[in-house]
Amino acid sequence: MKTFLLVIITIITFGINTPIIKAQENLNPHYLLEIGIVDSLNSKILNEQRNFWVQLPENYNPNNPEKYPVAYIIDGGIHLNTVQTVQNYYSGGYFPEMILVGISNSTNRTRDLTTSQVNKFNSTELDENTGGAEKFTQFIAHELIPYIDRKYATTSYRTLIGHSYGGLFTINTLINHPYLFENYLAIDPSLDWDHQKLLNEAKIKLQNENYRGKSLFISLNGQLHMQNSDITINNVMQDTSDFTLFARSNITFSNIVKQNEKNDLFFEWKFYPKDIHGTITLPSVIDGLIAVFDWFQMENTSKINSFDTPKEEIYNIIKYRAKKLKTHFGYAVPPYPADLLNMSGYMNLDMQQPEKAKMYFEQAIKYYPKNPNVYDSMADYYESQNDQKNAINYVSIAYVISGNDIYKQRLKKLQQKN
Repeated sequence: MKTFLLVIITIITFGINTPIIKAQENLNPHYLLEIGIVDSLNSKILNEQRNFWVQLPENYNPNNPEKYPVAYIIDGGIHLNTVQTVQNYYSGGYFPEMILVGISNSTNRTRDLTTSQVNKFNSTELDENTGGAEKFTQFIAHELIPYIDRKYATTSYRTLIGHSYGGLFTINTLINHPYLFENYLAIDPSLDWDHQKLLNEAKIKLQNENYRGKSLFISLNGQLHMQNSDITINNVMQDTSDFTLFARSNITFSNIVKQNEKNDLFFEWKFYPKDIHGTITLPSVIDGLIAVFDWFQMENTSKINSFDTPKEEIYNIIKYRAKKLKTHFGYAVPPYPADLLNMSGYMNLDMQQPEKAKMYFEQAIKYYPKNPNVYDSMADYYESQNDQKNAINYVSIAYVISGNDIYKQRLKKLQQKN
């Protein structure tokens, strides 16, 4: 049966302190419950119970064979909502649907996200533990990721997103544990930590390591100097005060990355002159995910939309996209959503191009062999060609797969006609 869908092909086309984190998480517990599934695990590595939230894609079904990439979000109590909003608007055309895991950092945040032990930071005495990033990384690698992979339909393709200290943690993970994630979004990272210690490490690692298949996006907010508005992106590197160390560290790191292009790391850096540290997350998540998934965006949409494009050329476009996605993900995935392939088939059927319509339905069956609707659609094709025998065959397959009485009833009607 033809399923009418609202498908438009052309559419495919300064550090956050712990009290603030605590306040926002504690003020919104019920809201977070609506955004993601509350979960936790007892970490032997950290010797404590760790909370996190899991947001599943809208069409997620544990009984279906489809699996999803995963995005891990530091400070999930604040930033999960943001990433979820961006996914609602952009996924499917700009980047794939993903399972989102928001890790709570409301307790011991500075300890977990900073990369070295210090007693003073920016001339301020610290009354909390620091330098636990390595242990927190081990928690993610050896406890959290395996837990998520066991419980949900995940793939091995992962993204890490962090802001401020979380951005510092994100870059540290890329530099010292690049195997854990494919994409790294470091939003306004606190690279000034411990006299730019991570920058010195990066100079060596970025020169000697190969980061093929890895992507890094870094952003910088527009408040370059807290007390001097005359400091701009054009002259900030000439300032030597502590007020600009945050920005200068960010820019210096980006220059280090650019000087080591031979390591094959995909890199994009963006400055947000109208944003401050507290507002930069939203635009950074949008631009960052679009950037690191640039290869995912659909190509040749004008040819797909044109009914004059030959069937063979459309077939080659589909084949090329399937190969491209497999190259980047590291495993085979359908080149287009089943609904899009189906709708394209129906559109060509309506335009009296039955062979092209059949090709679309065949591709839908090829890439979604356990989806009953694609077989039902192929039955529509055969019925339009007055081939009742094949129409009955494909509706029968849809019924065997699903056991749905709708297909059973259609099967009876077709058999009566035959």
